[in-house]
Amino acid sequence: MTGALPHLRTAVRVGVRDDVLLVRFDGRDDGTVATLRRRDEPLWREDVYEVFVTPVDPPTTYFEFEINPLGAVFDARVTSPDLVRATMNADAAWNLAGLRSRSRVRQGRWSAVLKIPLAPLLEGAPRPQNWRANFFRVDRGAIDEFSAWSPTGRDPADFHEAQRFGKLTLPV
Repeated sequence: MTGALPHLRTAVRVGVRDDVLLVRFDGRDDGTVATLRRRDEPLWREDVYEVFVTPVDPPTTYFEFEINPLGAVFDARVTSPDLVRATMNADAAWNLAGLRSRSRVRQGRWSAVLKIPLAPLLEGAPRPQNWRANFFRVDRGAIDEFSAWSPTGRDPADFHEAQRFGKLTLPV
């Protein structure tokens, strides 16, 4: 989470089609760690790719999406009025209607795609062009590794540093 190059390479690709945010992760891996199979289990305890995204700036409300190598997903609506973990609340009972995903493990790598409908994230507001977002990977092994598109600078790793989310420009 310091911005140093990770041991295992990960690529993330982001696009929009038909008002759906498409996020694809491709990562090298020397052995996936995954046992959880049900929605909204604590996937971050094993290998996982994560997306945090919000149309709100500052990001006092954002949405968290995770997928593991077995294809299990986690989604939550997070409120963080002070942009700090101490006052943050993650509502894992919230489920995004229309969320689609898939995961694939191959020798030495795994990939995943998340299809995130944007309209429900707007909660009735007009769709902005600029969003706040971050993309993460947790790789469990002999030495756990945490990597981010926009590093949070936290040790131990903490992905819920909303003020560190990057800026994502989407077509309107």
